[in-house]
Amino acid sequence: QVSVKTDVPSVSNDYTVAWMSALPETQNVAYQLWQLMFVSPSGRKIITVSDAAKLGYSFNNTLYRVYLRAPYHSNESDITMVNGVDMNMVTSTSMYRQRWLLLLIDTTVSCPVDGVHFTDTTLTWTVPSIIPTLVVQESTFLSKTILMGVNDQVIVNPEEKNYLLEHNKTHIRITIPIGAEGGKLKSSVSGGIYGVIYNIDLFLEHTWTDADWQTTKYTVIKSITTPFMPQIPSVTNNTLPEERLFHVALGHFLPDVSLVAITIGNVPFTLREAQHHGFKIYETPFSNRMKGFILEISFDDPYVLKEYLNRNETKYTLLVNYTLSVGPEMTLYYHSAALDCVIADIELPEAVGYCDEENLYLAIPTFGLHQYWNLYLGNKLLTRHVAHTNGYLAATNSTHLVLQVPLFAVGVIYEEVSFQKIRARFDVALRKVRTMETLQMFSISCSFNSSAFISKLCNQSINKKICDSFLHFITISLIFSVCHPDGTITISAQMKTVPAIDMSKTKLRNSSCKPREYNEEHAFFKFHVTTCGTSVRFEGDHIIYENEISYEKETLPGQSTATITRDPDYRLTVLCYYRAKETLVLGAFASDPTSSSSFGSGRMVPRSNIAVYRQIRQALNVVSRVSKDESFTEFYESNMAILKRPLEPVFLELELKDESPDTELHLENCWVTESLDFSSTQRWNITLNG
Repeated sequence: QVSVKTDVPSVSNDYTVAWMSALPETQNVAYQLWQLMFVSPSGRKIITVSDAAKLGYSFNNTLYRVYLRAPYHSNESDITMVNGVDMNMVTSTSMYRQRWLLLLIDTTVSCPVDGVHFTDTTLTWTVPSIIPTLVVQESTFLSKTILMGVNDQVIVNPEEKNYLLEHNKTHIRITIPIGAEGGKLKSSVSGGIYGVIYNIDLFLEHTWTDADWQTTKYTVIKSITTPFMPQIPSVTNNTLPEERLFHVALGHFLPDVSLVAITIGNVPFTLREAQHHGFKIYETPFSNRMKGFILEISFDDPYVLKEYLNRNETKYTLLVNYTLSVGPEMTLYYHSAALDCVIADIELPEAVGYCDEENLYLAIPTFGLHQYWNLYLGNKLLTRHVAHTNGYLAATNSTHLVLQVPLFAVGVIYEEVSFQKIRARFDVALRKVRTMETLQMFSISCSFNSSAFISKLCNQSINKKICDSFLHFITISLIFSVCHPDGTITISAQMKTVPAIDMSKTKLRNSSCKPREYNEEHAFFKFHVTTCGTSVRFEGDHIIYENEISYEKETLPGQSTATITRDPDYRLTVLCYYRAKETLVLGAFASDPTSSSSFGSGRMVPRSNIAVYRQIRQALNVVSRVSKDESFTEFYESNMAILKRPLEPVFLELELKDESPDTELHLENCWVTESLDFSSTQRWNITLNG
């Protein structure tokens, strides 16, 4: 835009040649008609204003001014780099001829086409301080004012808005913080990622003077838009364990983002449905004109996942997927989050046990039953069917499961059997549903009068055979026997004979196995199925152990080979039946750490520097123990029989009590035998050759 109401300036000698070179073309300028002459690397072109309009140019004039508008990157333009900034330049002369007047106006224009640089937090726009095509004599160049503006408004004090305007002899630089006042932030989604785009309309006004053109006001209007800047939303977990409440904040978003739906687990909810279900959802303002979305959900909501951990902890997991509408285009954006909270909010149940004359009772709280833990009888899940099959009575109220277990039912353990009392115990294990880890053992143990207990058994039709009198000659015997799961047999026999016999002289097949207790009418035996001459045989799916109680008669010598005795003949057979496929009795005997002798033998390989290792076969000071579980923190006592069922793991530990650094322990062979003799030929291998 050129003012034509000025004094006629003197023509510079340096510029005379250029202007005079244009004179030959001006001879053909049409009369009283504006024409334009473009100078480009391809040559010169003179066209009328109307033809220039067809090429995208706009030319007009008033009484005092003429102006030319040229599109960027036209055929008549050229790209020139000035101090590192690409400038799009159109070199043109506007011409008008009337009578003796030939008016030539330099309408050259040069505008920056780049010079914009971005960082994560700022944008910078750079413009050359001096543009050679607009300043003929740089030596006379004098910068007057440099102003910047936003949205067509001049910014008098840029630093107040955190803008930075800098200039030197070569460049003018404007730096704007991304998101600064005057610009516009817009949300966007690219490749499923949320982000923002910042746009600001800047202008630069540079006024200078030089010897040829007096005052020049150079204005550049620049609309700058940043590239897509990903802004991954953050999930803030403000969960309140003491209130059993998930409190989740999702942010930060621009105001042009709205929440339209959520999915909890795999169940979608509109906002209206979520509010109706009981979820609390609301917006919350953040700094810098941002906002977020708050979601509150109770731990006890059915859509919150719950996992039982350790002994008394619950892990609550919230899986949420947000659906948001982004920007004016209302593009859908999805963001998922997973939150966990572990709290100790589970109280392990405590059972209450009691007994009456005929039953043992266990009252167990039903809270968490089948959800967190189950009840096990040995290794068998205690269901109603199992309880009914075993003869238990299971009753449930609103808070407890009550098990009524008859004294003679399956699963009752007889801890002590003697003349005076019989001590019975019933155990139920509390195990985790998922891991089968034993958490607690519920036990009820009661003592009963022996004679009363036997009488109760005799009154049951199933035990009539046990309690019937066994008549052998003039001997009447009443026997009560218990076959323990660990292979121990206890027998309390009441013997009424005529004449009476000395009960201390009764014995088992092995004459060294005498009664543990006895009086005038009773004898009490306790022995293991692998001792005292007990025989074993298989019948169908049962293992039958058999022994015999007999009496050593006293004889008087006679005159012939015949002997005289006044004692009655007495034989009593004892049988114990075990299901062969149901239980397996393992005798696990650990060596005594205080004893010098070791249990087992092994191979010691001393390490030396010689090429050949010398192998020595000798007894080792080895301690073996059986752990109660995989933690190896609790062990069974030495020489204690342990009951294990098929496929149930056995946790063995062997320790070499030799502190020599040249000694190592290698477990080569490990096996189970059917007797206490570990060298028995009947053996089942656990490990073989390591």
